[in-house]
Amino acid sequence: MASMDLRDNLLGISWVDSGWVPILNPGNVLDYFSERSNPFYDRTCNNEVVKMQRLTLDHLNQMVGVEYILLHVQEPILYIIRKQQRQSPTQVMPLSDFYIIAGVVYQAPDLGSVISSRVLSAVHGIQSAFDEAMSYCRYHPSKGYWWHFKDQEDREKTKPKSSKKKEEPSSFFQRQRVDALLLDLRNKFPPTYYQPKPGEKPVPVEVKKESDLPAETVKQEEREPASKTPAPAPPSKPPPEKRARLQ
Repeated sequence: MASMDLRDNLLGISWVDSGWVPILNPGNVLDYFSERSNPFYDRTCNNEVVKMQRLTLDHLNQMVGVEYILLHVQEPILYIIRKQQRQSPTQVMPLSDFYIIAGVVYQAPDLGSVISSRVLSAVHGIQSAFDEAMSYCRYHPSKGYWWHFKDQEDREKTKPKSSKKKEEPSSFFQRQRVDALLLDLRNKFPPTYYQPKPGEKPVPVEVKKESDLPAETVKQEEREPASKTPAPAPPSKPPPEKRARLQ
């Protein structure tokens, strides 16, 4: 069955007879198409019967079977021939079309073959794009996924070193905010150890909490603000007026 399909599929071949002397025209194009070396021509067709009996092509309408007719003419280069199955003088069923361009015969593809070819070409292009994209994909457990393009590597090699800008580790705003955060953390969580000199053993720092202070000291600190507040001064009155004594 597979060998028959390959033999019947004539879309990939063409035929031309370079020994044909007359110039093609609507009167002899069917004779050119019916040459024995043409793989598109069926020897069991009605055209061959009419040719052997030396009849005209008008007798094809009175016969039943496969026949070839000239469907379209665009002189001097294009001729279209149709292969059809005649069932009655008024009813035919098209089987395939053939077009002749500058003497070369081709079989016209059907709609299913055209759609299949276009879909196959699109799928092949998409698959090639995915394969090429996967070739640039890289992965490392510490870095994750990234893309590595050869063109980018070549551009980095050819790029002059002087044009590369030196990136700063951090901005002034970032350094200022980090210093403020570190100072705030140092005030909230003071160090419990300090190291007098490099290489020496750290010495613990004694931090006195408010709960460790004696109760008398706390009471005295509470009393001191009250005793230190000065008493309000009495309002000043003017001196009494002196009156003259009567003698």
